[in-house]
Amino acid sequence: MNLVDGIKSRRSVKTFNGKVPNWRKVIQAIDVARFSPMAGNMYSVKFIIIEDKDKIAKIADASQQSFVSKAGALIVLTSNREKVRKMFDANGKGFAQQQAGAAIQTLMLALEEKGIDSCWVGFFDDDIVRSVVGVPGEQVVEAVIPIGFASKEKVSKKTKDSLETLVFFEKYGVKKKEPETKVRIGWA
Repeated sequence: MNLVDGIKSRRSVKTFNGKVPNWRKVIQAIDVARFSPMAGNMYSVKFIIIEDKDKIAKIADASQQSFVSKAGALIVLTSNREKVRKMFDANGKGFAQQQAGAAIQTLMLALEEKGIDSCWVGFFDDDIVRSVVGVPGEQVVEAVIPIGFASKEKVSKKTKDSLETLVFFEKYGVKKKEPETKVRIGWA
């Protein structure tokens, strides 16, 4: 699968069949995520793979999203924002969040390539998730990624805004690129 096809075919799956994905493929996808861009080349992201159904149920409750409990496994992604803040002062928190987002996107694309469906869950009770998987104090839970395989139920199609509504030139809201100014040669 080429990169563009993977990006366009990836979707957020919320109807899992419960089958656990091959952990070796999951590890291979995480290995790819290691190459995500990181500020100062300082890797602050960690991955916790959860297959235990009791833990998955507790995390599903913490996210208030029942579909999470149907996933074959979860990946909890954490980052050490303090480590990044020490290097970049006030910008550290934002950089750490950007790094986590880059790692999550790369992970989800690598999972797609391996034939494993996923969804990015960013809403959850942080304290509960931390407790369930033993996240140490310096780590921040950035996301819960349910993984597995889509059930036979209808999976919604991706809808995206048109390119024309997303791209502006030189200033927010300017939708057309001004033609280049022609340069006259000589004196007129």
